[in-house]
Amino acid sequence: MTLDKILGIKYPVIMAPMFLISNTKMIKAALDNGITGAFPALNYRTDEELRAAIKEIKAHSDKPFGVNLIVNKSNPKYKSQLDTLLELRVGFIITSLGNPKEVIDRAHEQGIKVFCDVVDLKYAQKVEALGADALIAVNSKAGGHAGNIEPKDLITLLKENCKIPVITAGGIARGVDLKDAMQWGAAGASVGTIFIACDEADISHEYKQAIVDYGAKDIVRTTKMSGSALTVINTPYVQSIGTKATFWEWLLNNNKWLKKYVKMIIAFRGMKQVENAAKKATYKSVWCAGPAIEYVTSIRPIAQIINTFTREYEAA
Repeated sequence: MTLDKILGIKYPVIMAPMFLISNTKMIKAALDNGITGAFPALNYRTDEELRAAIKEIKAHSDKPFGVNLIVNKSNPKYKSQLDTLLELRVGFIITSLGNPKEVIDRAHEQGIKVFCDVVDLKYAQKVEALGADALIAVNSKAGGHAGNIEPKDLITLLKENCKIPVITAGGIARGVDLKDAMQWGAAGASVGTIFIACDEADISHEYKQAIVDYGAKDIVRTTKMSGSALTVINTPYVQSIGTKATFWEWLLNNNKWLKKYVKMIIAFRGMKQVENAAKKATYKSVWCAGPAIEYVTSIRPIAQIINTFTREYEAA
């Protein structure tokens, strides 16, 4: 079953949850224009802010939208965030990192669907066995935390070995890209990078303009920000600090006694740096994006971005 049928929307597209970028204005615009959207729960610092965001979107539209939930120990707010998502009955939950069993079990009691981020077959089969409703197949073209397998190869691998729908994530910039992914067996796509340079995003103009000015060749992976590979724009600052963890960073990150705490520290420090770059101009610019920036040529309203994308999809 395709994503549009699963969720009752016009097009099989999720505006991907983007750390520090996704907001209520963006989700409402997505719902108004035939797709769905999701935002990271961690984009809201307090439970009150998270509740207010969900209620604002629900008051605007009865279309389903989702929230991305980090389910491992790096997210100390996990339990309270899950309680809120279930109480307010969001349309679906996207899980990232860790074991999603509790989310799946409790969400299904409320009739809420759970889509799980996966980067390989092993983890995909684990979450399928736990009862996930769909797989978010994060491939090597994704922005932010990317996988290692090419889009077509990952879709094919999961389709051949799993029975639940596969939603591709990474490398979708044009309608023809979605059409190709659907022909490979995807049920739909989670699309992020092309929505960064939108009027509705509350990020710096410099970040949006960088999405326009840089191209696919300027996307690199760095392990210095979060302990895991992160795809970012290769700005002069990124070039100056390098993209590989130092020996001491690697050693601490791989020590079995310390790595849990070190990962939390590295993630906090790295994400704080990403946050500073997203919200204001700085010479220390670390801007997350995927190679889909190749096809972003201007800063536009979300309605225009979706309209262009869906017309291309229908024509492909």
